Amino acid sequence: MVRGLDRRSFIASAAAATGALAVPARLPAQALKVDANGARILGIAQREVQRASGVLWRRDVAAIADFSVRSSLARFHVANLEAGTVTSHLVTHGSGSDPEHDGWLHWFSNEPGSFATSRGAYITYDWYNGKYGTSIRLGGLEHDNSNALDRAIVMHSAPYATPSFIAEHGVLGRSNGCFAMAPDAFMFALTQLSGGRLIYADKLA
Repeated sequence: MVRGLDRRSFIASAAAATGALAVPARLPAQALKVDANGARILGIAQREVQRASGVLWRRDVAAIADFSVRSSLARFHVANLEAGTVTSHLVTHGSGSDPEHDGWLHWFSNEPGSFATSRGAYITYDWYNGKYGTSIRLGGLEHDNSNALDRAIVMHSAPYATPSFIAEHGVLGRSNGCFAMAPDAFMFALTQLSGGRLIYADKLA
């Protein structure tokens, strides 16, 4: 069971928050074979999907964000549990989790106004057009990220989440706690993760 989750309340709030959802496309046929780390990510994804299975709408694809890794490295892993493949991408963390902007997430927070990243399992909701264009609403499934909707923690693309930003600054920029990605990586995530799928964030090392 997902920690801190009142399923009846959550399902009611999810229904109210969710609009029309498109069915994501399958991973491309040329997706790479997994290495030892990919196998580990698939195992974590399977475990977390099973743990949250009572509230997820789809269980074929999940994402694992490993915030033990510095922001200059690919640490957002999209795991296709049907195909047994993993693709890895850059993702930001919140400025409140990294006040010195050294590229490391130092702590998590669920507090409004903290601008920090929250740990735990999330469910993806609908797409909408926000400050950074197309974005995905997220719902927190645990005590540690229960304020995700109220804090407007979402997935979106951002120019400060790109390889070119790392080339200039050494690390990614920081979000207000959202999962910000490079535009091309975000479009891939958008097709794979929308519509009631799982994102799990933690320090995995």
